[in-house]
Amino acid sequence: MSKFEGTVEGIVYRNADNGWTVASLRLDGSKSPIAAVGVMPFLSEGEHGTFDGEIVEHKDYGRQIKVVGYEATRPQTKSGVERFLASGLIKGVRKAMAKQIVAYFGARTLDVLESEPERLTEVPGIGRKKAAMIAQSFAEHNGMRGTLMFLQEYGLTPALSLKVYRAYGDTTERVLRSNPYRLADEIAGVGFRTADDIAMRLGFGRESEFRLRSGIKYALTEAANGAGHMYLPAGVLVDQACRMLDAEAALVERELRALLIEDQLIAEKVGDDDAVYLPRYHRAERDTARLLVKQLRSIKPPRFSDGELERLVADYEAGEGVALCAQQREAVLAAAKEGICIITGGPGTGKTTSINLIIRVMRRLGAVELCAPTGRAARRMSEATGCPAQTIHRLLEYSGEGQGFMKNADDPLDADVVIVDEMSMVDIFLMKSLLSALRPGTRLILVGDADQLPSVGAGNVLRDLIAADALRVVRLTEIFRQAGQSQIVLNAHLVNRGEYPVIRVRDTDFFLERKDTPVQAAASTVALVRTRLPNYMGFDALRDIQVMAPMKRGEVGVFHLNELLQAALNPPGRDVPELQHGQTVFRRGDKVMQVRNNYDLAWERGGEEGDGVFNGDIGYVIAVDRKERALVVEFDDGRVAEYDEGLLDDLELAYCMSVHKSQGSEFDAVVLPLVSGPPMLMTRNLLYTAITRAKRLVVLVGREGCVRQMVDNNHITRRYSALDRRLADAAGRRA
Repeated sequence: MSKFEGTVEGIVYRNADNGWTVASLRLDGSKSPIAAVGVMPFLSEGEHGTFDGEIVEHKDYGRQIKVVGYEATRPQTKSGVERFLASGLIKGVRKAMAKQIVAYFGARTLDVLESEPERLTEVPGIGRKKAAMIAQSFAEHNGMRGTLMFLQEYGLTPALSLKVYRAYGDTTERVLRSNPYRLADEIAGVGFRTADDIAMRLGFGRESEFRLRSGIKYALTEAANGAGHMYLPAGVLVDQACRMLDAEAALVERELRALLIEDQLIAEKVGDDDAVYLPRYHRAERDTARLLVKQLRSIKPPRFSDGELERLVADYEAGEGVALCAQQREAVLAAAKEGICIITGGPGTGKTTSINLIIRVMRRLGAVELCAPTGRAARRMSEATGCPAQTIHRLLEYSGEGQGFMKNADDPLDADVVIVDEMSMVDIFLMKSLLSALRPGTRLILVGDADQLPSVGAGNVLRDLIAADALRVVRLTEIFRQAGQSQIVLNAHLVNRGEYPVIRVRDTDFFLERKDTPVQAAASTVALVRTRLPNYMGFDALRDIQVMAPMKRGEVGVFHLNELLQAALNPPGRDVPELQHGQTVFRRGDKVMQVRNNYDLAWERGGEEGDGVFNGDIGYVIAVDRKERALVVEFDDGRVAEYDEGLLDDLELAYCMSVHKSQGSEFDAVVLPLVSGPPMLMTRNLLYTAITRAKRLVVLVGREGCVRQMVDNNHITRRYSALDRRLADAAGRRA
């Protein structure tokens, strides 16, 4: 890292949302300017500054300084002051007026603006109202710049500093000096570790009550984000907080009691656990149980008889040429008769057939809405049923700016029946939001595989709803003849029952490529995707084959396999434009995945225009604009969207994805390297989830011993949640 000093000659580009700036910088003693690029939200023309960074060689733009931090001082020369005032940062001042002001006050102009702004009225053409506006704008800019410099002194990046300033404004420094841990509690993107580091540099002690209290809340937040827990038992919470804070248990227990007294945390008895909740998690769990029972009691009996239902089933069987098994019939009848019904089953057990008939029956009751947690799951549902389906977020009309849903208790959904697929992926907050948007009398049908991995978000919703024994649950277990011919389906059920899968070398849709080491498994995975499977079955290496991994790191982890597969399938070249963003290099032709819902991102598709790209959507980079630092991505369904610099964090390479990220998706072929890994990851239900993502072929790469160990490892890490108890209590099912 080096330091560079120079004067800003101009701002070439600035992203107002994230502060990304390209500036023309003339270094001291240099005759020609050089580009400086980085997050510099308040940098102005005419300013002199010190920039921390390094010289890099850009393919298109040549030498430039990649800036990671900077400190600017206001301009001292008349020409510098004039450029600064004319830059557009000071409201009401344009080029001609800047020239007039500097001509009148000279190099002292900025001192006048700071300490004697009323003197602006001495300049011809500037009245009192105009002078007040200029003075206020100048003061605001000074305040912003001063705050940025203060925050950077304590290790915050310019981008994060901009976010903090937008939250606290001119009070930022006062807030931090009084309690820097508010950053962790109130600003998204500022973690406890960052706030703790600032606090230490500001002189706060390690046993400060602010530190201990923030650390306790952070431990609960990490338990929710990392492991999906709704609460932690008090003893577990104290142990985790003590380790994280390196503090004595007595001190942590004291501050925990204070947080409970002040209602910043909530304690409640859950079985044998003295459960401690963050308030929003407690409300979400409590409200979900209450809303479920309220909805259940609001639904009136169906308007048709058992005989009519039987005739509808018979007509469907005759028209579709199918014969429903007893369990499928039970599912259809339960959906029609019950207000809320859960249908659960593994692959090949007829969930799709059941849903199709349920849709036909339910349309006699009124409007039916189909939805799923992710865009890919919604599209699968739509393809399987022939009916429109959408994400739950889209159904509830998520508002990106307000971070909430437009459909709620005040403006409920205009639907008589709502059918939700892939329920195992639904977390507690999404479930509460969906229930809040149902009008009284709306039927709710929840479909999913309870043996899949649980939701990434907090809660254990599907399993808890089943365990509560308060709602009608239909389990589909019979494997149909056509599905039974698939070794994928048979092995999925074997694994789920704790039996070893049947692994053959050839002539099957499920086999193991035996490799003993991670390096061998990684190399074999690349070869399978690049040439062997495309040659063997005619698969498209990018569009038909999906590599998955249980872990993010390591030789056969998501990150490393993405690097290897990108190098093999889309290597760098003179005619392949690329753009580096953070640690990721995006190239034209790359397979990428959207990793969060963005309901405002515009797209085009065959003349059609719309908004919305969703978590889990897979696409391909079709254009790279290095100058604007932007990508154009075409998704599987033909939507084309442009990503500017501020949106690139939403994309990841998708040659390989985690098994968790694959939920709700199906692929023609799945390649799964399994050599070794921590027992908490290498579990039976992870293997089961990965297998059930494949339609035509599963290839395991690695050691058969590892596969067997995963089958034997039925350890499902307990998620601390109490939705089942709350629902049972609310429904009056428990003594």
